[in-house]
Order: sequence, then C-alpha cells, then structure tokens
Amino acid sequence: MKPGRDISVLIEIMAALRTPVTGCPWDLEQDFSTIAPYTVEEAYEVAEAISRNDLDDLREELGDLLLQVIYHSRMAEEQGAFSFPDVVEAITKKMIRRHPHVFGDDTARTSGMAKGMWDRIKAEEKAERKARRAALGLADTEPGYLDAVPSAFPALMEAEKLQRRAARVGFDWDSFAPVIAKIREELDELEAELKDHTAPAVTGNVADAIKDEMGDVLFALANLARHLDVEPEDALKRTNAKFRRRFAAIEAEAARRGLALEDMTLDEMEAVWQAAKGK
Repeated sequence: MKPGRDISVLIEIMAALRTPVTGCPWDLEQDFSTIAPYTVEEAYEVAEAISRNDLDDLREELGDLLLQVIYHSRMAEEQGAFSFPDVVEAITKKMIRRHPHVFGDDTARTSGMAKGMWDRIKAEEKAERKARRAALGLADTEPGYLDAVPSAFPALMEAEKLQRRAARVGFDWDSFAPVIAKIREELDELEAELKDHTAPAVTGNVADAIKDEMGDVLFALANLARHLDVEPEDALKRTNAKFRRRFAAIEAEAARRGLALEDMTLDEMEAVWQAAKGK
C-alpha cells in the first residue's frame, strides 16, 4: 500500500489495521472508549499548532485528527452501525440545511437568513433525530436544559458554558460585584475546611470536602471571567505561557551559574523570577 491524497487510502489503511489476524494487535484491541482520549488530545494539538501559527505542523495535526474520525467510523462499521460515508453525508446534510441563504433557491439566497429560521431548522433536526433513534430502537429521553453543554468538555470550559447557558434564562447576577463577593465567600469556606488539616493528613472524606470547596472557588472564578467577557481557558493559557517564560529565565540563570535547578535556593529563584517579570 502506498500513501495517497485520496481519503479512500486512509480508509483502506484503517481497515487493514483492524483486520483480525493480519492487522495490528494494538489497533485491534481498541474500542470507542479507549480511543476517545486520543481524539481529544489530537484536537488540542491542532489548537496548539494554530496558536503557534505553525502551518506545517497544523497539516500534520489535522491528519492525526482526521485519523481519529476514520478510526471511530471503522469501529462503528464493524458493528454495523454506520460507516465513514454516512458521517460525511450527515455533516454535509446539516451544513446545507443550516445555510439556506447560501445553498437554497434564489429566493432564499436573496432574502438571507430569515428571523426564526435557525430555530425552525434546529427543530426539524431534533424531530428527525427522534424519529431516527426510534426506528433504531434507541431511547430518546428529553434532555435537560444544561445537557446542551457536553460534560466531556475541559472542566473550566464546561463551567463557563454552563453558567452562560443558565444566564440565558435569567439565572445570573446582573453585575460582576456579587460574583467577586461569591469568590471571597468560597475562599473563606475553603480556608475553613483547611484550617485543621495539614497536607499529609488530607485523606478520605476530608480530601473530598477540600476538593469540593476548591471546585467551588474555580467555578466562581470562571463565572467572574464570563461577566468580564474574558474566556477563562484563554486567560489561563496566557498565564501558563507567562509562567513558562519566567521559569525558563530561572533555568537559564541556573545554567549560567553551572547549577542544577534543585541547587538554587528559593530566594535565588524568586530574585530571577522578579527580574523576569520586568521584561
């Protein structure tokens, strides 16, 4: 088999990897749940290449992400559920339906996206999904309002999106001031939980209680970010990058002195850190 530019080559490669006896033992052992973490990881690596504006790397990472789609599709095909062409058909159908002002008739293209059309399209898709799942004998329980936010999202992103969705129906403060007060309240509760417990002694129910309070603090901080129109994931990424740069200065100073990092005192590290902050 030779590399190629046609998607069919990749489909053939995956089929060969998943063929019993002659395929790859590791690939044959995998299922949806074991591959899912790799799918998420590859999506992050695509985002990382974009953040570095590295288009050569982006090409590679998009290939890795595409492989994940092919992988899941192949496993579904083996179960008789669907195949890659079904995935392509589903997304092309959705994109065409959701853009009648682009793909519709002359009248639709001229009038643009009419008011209420998006809601009507979504309602049609929901009805079709329900009918399809019924035909397959699958349950289609009515989702809760917050179920529109996937629980598989990174926790900080999930928190912000849960709060944003709840705010749409009025479950929200009208300014950031009470959010800051809530952060202080949650910090006080975390401090109270920690008061009589040193780190080595944190176990069992105590650890769970501390985890809960720490989660409340982070949730409240995500809420403040939303009120300030700051994407919390982006804000934390910026701080992570800043930490990397400043710690790299400590590492460089240690190398300049011919020291291992662990041989520097905290005061020495702090001095370099503060100097790096001014640059």
